[in-house]
Amino acid sequence: MNRRYLALALLAGAALATPARAQSGDANAGRNLAAACANCHGTNGRSLDGMPALAGMSSDRLARIMSEFRSRARPATVMNQIARGYTDEQIRHIADYFSAQAAK
Repeated sequence: MNRRYLALALLAGAALATPARAQSGDANAGRNLAAACANCHGTNGRSLDGMPALAGMSSDRLARIMSEFRSRARPATVMNQIARGYTDEQIRHIADYFSAQAAK
């Protein structure tokens, strides 16, 4: 019976990991992942209402900030929970995308 649960857990883990692996080869992965950021940080990272603008920010800086949110080293209200949903590779895609966007 324990083998059955282990097999189910491994299968579920593999199924959940598939979208992340599929995105790694996608040329639009950064854009697609970054779309979720538009609600607060504006379209293409160009914030309008007091939220930090992400467009044009250094890729390394943004990746570091996101990693700090994920590890809870940087305090936040909601970004800690949001950042925990991304892998290192996904964070890198997002950071690369926003760094390539022209600031206002």
